[in-house]
Amino acid sequence: MDDNLLFAIAIVIVGLVVAGIARFVVKWLEKYAETTETQWDDIIIAAIGTPVQIGIVALSVYIALKYFDVVPAQYAWMISDHVLNSIFILIGTWIVSTLLHDIIHIYGHALAASTEGDTDDRLIDLLELAVRYVIWFIGIMLIFVNLDINITPFLAGAGIAGVAIALAAQDFLSNFFGGAILTVDKPFRVGDRIQFDTFYGDVLVIGTRSTRIKTIDGKIVTIPNNKLTSNSVINFSSPDPKIRYTIPITAAYGSDVVRVKEIILEVAEDAIKNTEYFADDPGPKVFFQEFGDSSLKFVLYIWSRAYNVPDEVKDAINVRISARFAAEGIDIPFPQLEVRMKQ
Repeated sequence: MDDNLLFAIAIVIVGLVVAGIARFVVKWLEKYAETTETQWDDIIIAAIGTPVQIGIVALSVYIALKYFDVVPAQYAWMISDHVLNSIFILIGTWIVSTLLHDIIHIYGHALAASTEGDTDDRLIDLLELAVRYVIWFIGIMLIFVNLDINITPFLAGAGIAGVAIALAAQDFLSNFFGGAILTVDKPFRVGDRIQFDTFYGDVLVIGTRSTRIKTIDGKIVTIPNNKLTSNSVINFSSPDPKIRYTIPITAAYGSDVVRVKEIILEVAEDAIKNTEYFADDPGPKVFFQEFGDSSLKFVLYIWSRAYNVPDEVKDAINVRISARFAAEGIDIPFPQLEVRMKQ
């Protein structure tokens, strides 16, 4: 084994030792940074720690190959200054990308946490991702320039790819900004009961792309946010959970209309006093609506305390109506058809 190769190996070993010392120093600095109040030292150490260690090893390998004549002539390009500069650009890109990402992650989310809603949190997440891609794209382009590679086709391709990605991401962006609009405008919140199209249930999650609701029969429905912002949504929880129920009631022809209305109103007032489902303000109202084909048609408007007891409300009224009508001798009619035949 010739002397040049021995020296080259020695240089690489020295580089590994220095990298090991650097690793020890970085670990010590990380522990020290944990004791300080500021997070800037944590960010800087995390950004430069690993890249510097790898840079030391790469530089020692480069020096060993370049200055001790161990590389065959056909591979001389491996030890050119362009390669060294590319290594520095790569390490610099790594450091800048990590540094900016950590700054946005730590301070961006801290700022977003101080505001209401999660729109800014979503924007911070998007910015974190974008910074990494943009910095690395710039770094790779600089390496190509350093290696005398024409980057015009890459830039043109990036432009075309950007358009393609924008078109492909159109639905994603529409839903993303739809989620931002829902967060800012607040037509409903997590926990609210809403109705959208044929779906009726409680809001579980307002996400970046979609909103999930749990229907009253326990099914989970995922709705794209852009659908919610471009169509009508009924919110039963806000601003007041009270809701008015319309209960149709019929009585047989020949019944005293005034007395029927009195009985229905008495039944409603009894239900308000003796159950937990009803609100006493606004009060109940009874109207005689029309002469039906087989019955006199009435309607009771009564308010419940909450939107989530529709069956209890109808049951409480209908049971009392049935009992009172029976006690008062008022018949509840059923559809009848009278047929007369001429002889």
